[in-house]
Amino acid sequence: MAIDQKPAFALVGCQKFVRKNPLSDRFKVHRFHHIEFWCGDATNTWRRFSWGLGMSLVAKSDQTTGNQTYCSYVLQSNDLVFAFSAPYSQAAVADLSPEAAAIATSKTPHTGWNSDDARNFFKAHGFGARAVGVLVEDAEEAFKVSVANGAIPVYSPERWFDVASPTDDSPGAIVSEVKLYGDAVLRYVSYFNGFNGTFLPKYQKVDTPPFSYGLARLDHAVGNVHKLLENVQYIANFTGFHEFAEFTADDVGTAESGLNSMVLASNNELVLLPLNEPVLGTKRKSQIQTYLEHNEGPGLQHLALMSKDIFSTLKEMRQRTHLGGFDFMPKPPPTYYRNLRKRVADILSEAQMVECEELGILVDRDDQGVLLQIFTQPVGDRPTLFLEIIQRIGCMEESGDSGTLVQKGGCGGFGKGNFSELFKSIEEYEKTLEISVNSDH
Repeated sequence: MAIDQKPAFALVGCQKFVRKNPLSDRFKVHRFHHIEFWCGDATNTWRRFSWGLGMSLVAKSDQTTGNQTYCSYVLQSNDLVFAFSAPYSQAAVADLSPEAAAIATSKTPHTGWNSDDARNFFKAHGFGARAVGVLVEDAEEAFKVSVANGAIPVYSPERWFDVASPTDDSPGAIVSEVKLYGDAVLRYVSYFNGFNGTFLPKYQKVDTPPFSYGLARLDHAVGNVHKLLENVQYIANFTGFHEFAEFTADDVGTAESGLNSMVLASNNELVLLPLNEPVLGTKRKSQIQTYLEHNEGPGLQHLALMSKDIFSTLKEMRQRTHLGGFDFMPKPPPTYYRNLRKRVADILSEAQMVECEELGILVDRDDQGVLLQIFTQPVGDRPTLFLEIIQRIGCMEESGDSGTLVQKGGCGGFGKGNFSELFKSIEEYEKTLEISVNSDH
């Protein structure tokens, strides 16, 4: 089948880019569903993220549920869902009888799970995001349409059930996967027959007390690649996603390093996939190039987590920074916050701007709204994956379905005005690593 090629993309820069939404999705996309991380130790990792982000353990699949192949733990805060998975020893189940092996396999949620792939992923990339899960109307159709339009297949559509012997009326989920970039996959999820289980079939619900610092959902998932236009073209071709925003090195770089970036969006602009490439030949190595080297290839660079109230969320998170939580990038200098009053005094109160300075929150705006944001330092051993906590203000419009007011996706932009401050922080952080490497012992 011939690929229905989208028009070629070209970088024109933030000032010349004209945003438009052609409603060009090739299949119906609802929202982000989850992010799955592959770990060396899923148990301790989920506990750290639960404590650091304020997310409850809601589901699990491990030896206690009959899964002898791998363990997987699911955290949730409102619509934000993270899964942490790690393989068990294959030697421990190598001598199972055929009957016992069949029972163990029937308890494993992901029928395409491969322990060697999981180990190789962790060996190459360290702790990282393997799957960007997206809730779609029909995961089988999304897979077929994607592959017909150039997507590289990873996991053909399968129907997952909770019961061992499903009938035509049994509820369940369809799951499929295509390559996104590097070793990361775009995972399509859809439900049928009224499935209302926790997370996905064969995951056991875990009853825990409500626990949240206010994180509401995943706003965008950012990938780093070697060649921006090539990867944007690939993803846009098979999804139909449109370009939502773009930035060149001139827009966002510092005197020392920079990047080029483009953002792809679904029709409803609730699934936002920014991609970055390094700019070469700068005074210092681009942070994107540093990521690509330490990650041993393309991958997911950071996740932007939307808060209902970033001030209360950050107060909770900062209390735990040195108690098993997450470290944040250094705060901007006082001049940043003095200038802030000239830019957003019509939107934020004086008390809010004081809190921004106390908590180290960056503030930016576009022609539609305001973005509050802050970045963590890398969450693992390598200078790769990190998190962004954000709140968007403005851009409220009436929903066509319910008539209620909802916020437009991407309101306030992606922090173009703050990229320079972020890069300076990352550069200073990387310089501390270089000092450690180059110092005499």
